[in-house]
Amino acid sequence: MHQYLDLDRYPLHRPDSAEYAALVAQAKADLAKDGMFNLPGFLRPEATAKAVAALIPRFDGESFTHARKHNIYFRKSIPELPADHPALVEVETINRTLCGDQIGGVLEALYDWPDFARFLAATMDKPALYTMDDPLARVNAMNYAEGQGLNWHFDRSEFTTTLLLQAPTAGGEFEYRTDLRSDADPNYDGVAKLLRGQDPELQSITLSPGTLNVFRGKNTAHRVTPVKGEPPRIIAVFSFFDRPGVRFTAEEQKGFYGRAA
Repeated sequence: MHQYLDLDRYPLHRPDSAEYAALVAQAKADLAKDGMFNLPGFLRPEATAKAVAALIPRFDGESFTHARKHNIYFRKSIPELPADHPALVEVETINRTLCGDQIGGVLEALYDWPDFARFLAATMDKPALYTMDDPLARVNAMNYAEGQGLNWHFDRSEFTTTLLLQAPTAGGEFEYRTDLRSDADPNYDGVAKLLRGQDPELQSITLSPGTLNVFRGKNTAHRVTPVKGEPPRIIAVFSFFDRPGVRFTAEEQKGFYGRAA
């Protein structure tokens, strides 16, 4: 993986080294403080450019246009909430998506690299993390052209791992609200406040291509604002879970990818 990743700066392949221990400790500290950590330049510039060049024709010829209105939960209803509750207000998402069976190359190699999952598990104090059994959801690449964005949502997995491949000239900011909810408290009133644009703890970050970004996606509400102009925003999303065998349902696959597998 050395030809793809800056392993001199981020020695994921040397778990017994002092440098690895320091990297994990800093990631843990950033997670505790900010709810996320970033590794700029994780993917080398030449590998980033190669990945983008390989993905662009696939986006043009093979991708699924994920365009729909949804609530922040990506669910038709929440049993304990009335249909008109302000936490269930609908927002709109549009982007083009490539699935795990369409990507290959460095992104697939990184996802299946055991040292990657081991490092992520260490930063999250997990004994292990596992790749998905879902051939579509395991790795995704998403393309946001002008006017397109990913609206407010929570993720399925506890932590979300992304790798920015191409940044737009304007727009496409990553906005997030750390720990808006918890497993014990869904905080529906807080969700409604965020959706009204009234949450003072909302944060925004602009990442550079090649940056690995890891955050608490299950309880951190987040979105990508609409892109302005060219080029499109292109990002890879890697899905890991603390148990093996995880798959999306056929309904979830069809909603996100337009097909089931």
